[in-house]
Amino acid sequence: MKYKIALQKTDEGYSVSVPGLPGCWSQGATEEEALENIRDAIGEYLAAREDLLRGTVVREVDVAG
Repeated sequence: MKYKIALQKTDEGYSVSVPGLPGCWSQGATEEEALENIRDAIGEYLAAREDLLRGTVVREVDVAG
């Protein structure tokens, strides 16, 4: 699965967020470290979301665009 990320150089290194996953962000001293950290953050975000949705009806809809 692929997610678009927003990577930004900062004074401390790199900041990275996932626009499609509100609140999912990370950072790293290098670009490589930031990318590795956001992969971990996405995995943890998705696991937490699954726990929150357990017991609910989840459906998909098509959106014309």
